[in-house]
Amino acid sequence: MMMQKKTKLLINIIKNTIATLFIKGGVLPWFLGGAILWFSLNSEHFLTAGNLMGVSTHSTYLILVSMAQMVVMLTAGLDLSIGVMLAMTSVISSMTMVALWSGHGEGWDAIFIGCIAGLTASACIGFINGVGVAVFRVPPFVMTLAMSSIAFGLALTLTGGIPIYGMPETFANVFGYGKLMGIPITIWITVPCIGFMYIFINWTTMGRYLYAIGGNMRAADLSGINTRFYLIGAYVISSIITGIAALLITARLDTGESNIGGTYPLLSIAACAIGGVSFLGGVGRLSNVVLGAIFIILIHNGMNLLRINSYFQMIVIGVFLIVAIIAENIRQQMILTSHQ
Repeated sequence: MMMQKKTKLLINIIKNTIATLFIKGGVLPWFLGGAILWFSLNSEHFLTAGNLMGVSTHSTYLILVSMAQMVVMLTAGLDLSIGVMLAMTSVISSMTMVALWSGHGEGWDAIFIGCIAGLTASACIGFINGVGVAVFRVPPFVMTLAMSSIAFGLALTLTGGIPIYGMPETFANVFGYGKLMGIPITIWITVPCIGFMYIFINWTTMGRYLYAIGGNMRAADLSGINTRFYLIGAYVISSIITGIAALLITARLDTGESNIGGTYPLLSIAACAIGGVSFLGGVGRLSNVVLGAIFIILIHNGMNLLRINSYFQMIVIGVFLIVAIIAENIRQQMILTSHQ
């Protein structure tokens, strides 16, 4: 009898501990820990320094795009045009560089102006999205989906679907494959972006207002927040961060591409959802989104090492997205129950 009571007590303690960890950390730590354990046991190359550095490098692009998606999702929006922002930035920046570079020298002037042109193109798409959502009250899903069609059509019209070659070699050598102290330049660029976004979301007035707008738009309006201005600002900031990712991807490919961003809308939404960002707005932590993006790249990397079919990998990511949303709903219910 005494042994049974001790067993039940131990089981209750374990259950309560797991529940507490789940409520505080969400589903992501369990996903991440399980993935690392599984791939470590099944592939001897997974935990090697070279492979982990590769995962870190390839994670940078999705981290940037996922942070951009998070900014919009905090306002209870959804940006499906992120993929074409990547394409338009790539096309405009590469075309500008090719037009301005003489073919001699390192071409830093052409690179600088090309990057500015690409970021401007991306920001324009974000601004139009913001105006459509904030001023004309077009649902974010519809607005960004329509912009996806428009911008993708423009990118194909400009390029004819043909990759753009002839950019200064310095662009790819530095921003695509360059290293500083043995660490890829892409990581050196991404880490300050993460720091900037952390400060912006957590320590600035605008960051707090985005949470308020996503939590209750009507209440934010009544409290005196200029919701239109901050909604437009959210889409513009999101587009600029996406533009930075596009420039890094373009440098890595060493070509301007009109079809580079096809998978990023889904992957960025998945990273945010796995990281606990609510589709209803007003809930989410940047650190979890960064880890969510790393987790997705980790999954792809591990499955590639195990030679799992790329089509099956798409199925796995979709399953993780659904499970993450279900788990987050359960977590929110557990939080409400614990407060009652």
